[in-house]
Parts: sequence; structure tokens; C-alpha cells
Amino acid sequence: MIGYYAHHLGEGHVACATAIAPHLGSPLTVLSSRPRPAGWDGDWIELARDNAGNGSVVDPTAGGTVHWAPLHHPGLCGRMAAVADWIDQVRPRLMVVDVSVEVTMLARLMGIPVVVMSLAGDRSDAAHQLAYRAATVVLAPWPDWARPVVGAEVPLRPVGAISRYAGRSAPVRTPGRRVLVLMGRGGSALTAEQLDAARTATPGWEWRALGPPVGDWVADPWPALVEADVVVCHAGLNVIAEVAAAQVPAVVIPQARPHDEQRATAAVLAEAGLAVVCPEWPAADAWPALLTAARQRGGAGWARWCDGMGPQRAAAELDALAGVPEPACVAA
Repeated sequence: MIGYYAHHLGEGHVACATAIAPHLGSPLTVLSSRPRPAGWDGDWIELARDNAGNGSVVDPTAGGTVHWAPLHHPGLCGRMAAVADWIDQVRPRLMVVDVSVEVTMLARLMGIPVVVMSLAGDRSDAAHQLAYRAATVVLAPWPDWARPVVGAEVPLRPVGAISRYAGRSAPVRTPGRRVLVLMGRGGSALTAEQLDAARTATPGWEWRALGPPVGDWVADPWPALVEADVVVCHAGLNVIAEVAAAQVPAVVIPQARPHDEQRATAAVLAEAGLAVVCPEWPAADAWPALLTAARQRGGAGWARWCDGMGPQRAAAELDALAGVPEPACVAA
């Protein structure tokens, strides 16, 4: 049995778990504060939220040791007890953590090998270093030529982009002027006014927006992705993996995130020439040239980021680690 902790912020952590799961030979249980996704027929344990309530938050970092462990928080206490109880009852061979320093250390202190899924950005802080050192393996969901992370003192094991669409063949597009704005649930600074101004400045282009705060949420954006001529998106690893799987020309605009996660990913994409990258939402009059530049660049280069085998590589790593013979227990 493999346990897989998937963080509740945004869609990417759960999407990564569900992309890897079909390729595993080991049974999998996901533990998350997110509700069970539609279509998921495996084991799913829904955890209490650790950020609910309006009370004051006291010493959430434990003096800088971890990222989120506020004192006397009932949700935190309940979720950690649930994880610990599941580990005690099931005794998994492996725990995958995407992402939480606290769950990493809980599992490791209970004697369970841990695989940490790395994120991009500056991970040189003490809490990340603690989790990385405690992990048996740190998997990186980007290709081995890229390095959108700094401060990882332990070796990262890149497996390539992990997308639920990896391996799909996009249909041949009929050239047009269709723009898809793709935002996620992790938060965006984009406003309806900015989007309207960009649309007004680009007559002849048809704009569609998916994701808050400017568009409707759809569980499966693949049909919209493969119909688009240019995608405008943030730089979260999940959405970049999906855009890369669809090989759509893109304008990437990183959003503010802790540890400069999206800015780090966007910088790697810009250096590799995979997308047009803007540090912030451009002025309206810049959009005609940006869309033209993205369409001229094309989407074929995305194969360098997502070769379609990331989920299989990740699953193979996890199965290999879970299959290591169990060490004999020696009484103290």
C-alpha cells in the first residue's frame, strides 16, 4: 500500500496524484482536505482543514521549524491524528507527500519511507530543507534539463511533467484566432477589466476564459485547450504540464506565490524558448504583438517539457520504492 498526501490548495496536487495512480502496480490511498474527485474509484480519506476558523493563529511555524502548525488548532490536530491513525492501521510501504513539511515529518517519525514531490522556486528555507533531508527520494515534475528550484541540497529526481493528458494526441488544429485564458483555483491577480481591455485591443481574436476570477470552472479543459490557437495562463506546474501536453502556443504570466514558485518556472520556460513570458499582465496595447509572437513560436517545443511519460516514470519510482523488502524489526 502507498499513501499519497495531496495538499488542498489549487488543483495541481490532486491532479498529479490522479495522473500517477492509473500507472501504479501498488494499491493507493489518497489523503487530502479536498473532496473525492468525480470519477475517482480508489480509496480516499478526506481530512479536516487546518486553516479553518476565525481565531488567532499562534506560532504557526514553530519558531521557523515548519510551515504551518499553529498551536491549539482543532483542524490541525484532527487531520494529523487521522493521518497517524491511518498509518498505524495500514502500515503503508511508502508515503508520498505533495506537499507538506509537517506530514512528511509525521510519516517519517512513524518509520514510513517518504517521497516528497518538489515544487519550483526557492526552497532554501529551514522547513523545506528538513523535509528534503528526511525524504527517501525527492521527485521533480519537470524534465531533467530544467532546474526551476534553488536551495535543494539533496539530489532531485526529475521525472518530466506530470499531466493527466500526457500521451494524448491533440487533433490537427485549423488555424484561427482563438485565445483561451486558463486560470486555476490557487488565486489570480487578473481582473475582468484587464481581460476586457485585452479583448478590445485585439479585434479579430476570439477570447474565452476558464477559471476564477474571470471565467467559469470546468473540470476538464482539454477540449478548450486543443481548440485554442494561443493559451494565456499562469505558471503553476499543473497548468503548464497540461498546456505542454496539448502543445498549444502560450503566453505565460506568473502569479505571486510563496517562494517565487511561478516566477522560477516562468524564467526556465522563457530561457528555453518554450513560451512567451510576461512578468505581469501586459498593457492592453501590447496584446496584438504578444498573441502574434506566441502563434509564430508555435507549440511543438512543449515536447521538451512534457514527453508524455512523466506519470509512468513517477509511478515506476514509487512502485520500486514500495517493493523494497521490509527490514526486520529488531527489539530495542
